[in-house]
Amino acid sequence: MADRAYDVVVIGAGPAGLAAASRAAESGARVAMVDDNPNPGGQIWRAAAGKSPKEAARWLQAAEANKVEWIAGARVFAAPEANRVALETLDGGYELEYRGLILATGARERFLPFPGWTLPNVMGAGGLQALAKSGLPVEGKKIIIAGSGPLLLAVAKYMRGHGADLRLIAEQAPQAKLLAFGLHLAGHPGKLVQAVGLRAALLGVPYLTSCWPVSAQGSDKLESVTLRRGNNSWTKPCDYLACGFGLIPNVEIAALLGCRMSATGVAVDEYQQTSVAGVYSAGEATGIGGLELALAEGEIAGYAAAGRNDRAQSRFRARNSYRRFAEALEQTFSPREELKSLAHDETLVCRCEDVTLGRVRACSGWREAKLHTRCGMGPCQGRVCGGAVEFLTGWRAESVRPPVFPARIESLARE
Repeated sequence: MADRAYDVVVIGAGPAGLAAASRAAESGARVAMVDDNPNPGGQIWRAAAGKSPKEAARWLQAAEANKVEWIAGARVFAAPEANRVALETLDGGYELEYRGLILATGARERFLPFPGWTLPNVMGAGGLQALAKSGLPVEGKKIIIAGSGPLLLAVAKYMRGHGADLRLIAEQAPQAKLLAFGLHLAGHPGKLVQAVGLRAALLGVPYLTSCWPVSAQGSDKLESVTLRRGNNSWTKPCDYLACGFGLIPNVEIAALLGCRMSATGVAVDEYQQTSVAGVYSAGEATGIGGLELALAEGEIAGYAAAGRNDRAQSRFRARNSYRRFAEALEQTFSPREELKSLAHDETLVCRCEDVTLGRVRACSGWREAKLHTRCGMGPCQGRVCGGAVEFLTGWRAESVRPPVFPARIESLARE
């Protein structure tokens, strides 16, 4: 018997999860929202209680007003049987039973290995921002931001606003693609205003296209970064390198449940329902598309999971418009082929198990690499090296088994 039972359980409390939970609850469902963070909002709305952005505050208030039950600091690690998930908190493990399940599990940064990428103070762009929001002092620190996508500009603006010495933004996408993307923004006035605002806030900061890091240097921690642009290479001293080459959907729980995947993430129908009846997915888990698309998909999933398909249909038009923007994002910022040559055979690919690229390339596929080298078998369970290996070799994870997150023996034994 499950410890608790709900009409709808939402996994993930970012924008998509908040929108889904709020719409399901306002439709009369008893809803629980589960997330491993102490406060709802996800990475994009990560903030101290009471200091959330206005749009975040609106959805937080809607969830509270509709009596969504908030389960904080909890990770879903298994699905012991149909319509039931097992989760673990600091206080122990228990099970939730549901009639409808909404997976709003978001995305993580894609890391691409290069010599020196494992040095302390080389981290993801979003990772550095999250640490700064949690109290890491960045004032006066020399920071280089590199990789691909709009996240670089958002992180740069945050760092500059908190006193960082922002040395350079290196975007791997070529100028021609960015110009074409700028023309596409004309059809999305809100996005255009955001883009103009970001660039205005970063006046004076060098923004180089077709540029990326090729190595990081330092003894005990990062001291400098070597960058390449065309035939030119140069080295700049810095305290932090914030580097992320786009985002990868978090699909582990969906895969555990047997949901079919698409080329972009979890495959869903027009009501955001997956191939498994009663299981829905919304937001970055279905494909990287930005805040507005995540909210629209969350609303549709919430209404549909609560049995209100009529209300869900009212958000189809907005979702379809945002999906076109998502397609433009992918075309503009997808990692270029040259990045596959950054790592050498002796470069670590799997940090958890100290596996080099040469050892991985000696294998015939992902399964053999796991068996022979333990690549992807460490504490992160392939969440860091998996995306890199897929980009470098074309291999995709072939199976997902419980626990999808590290769990205590006590919780596993209970299952």
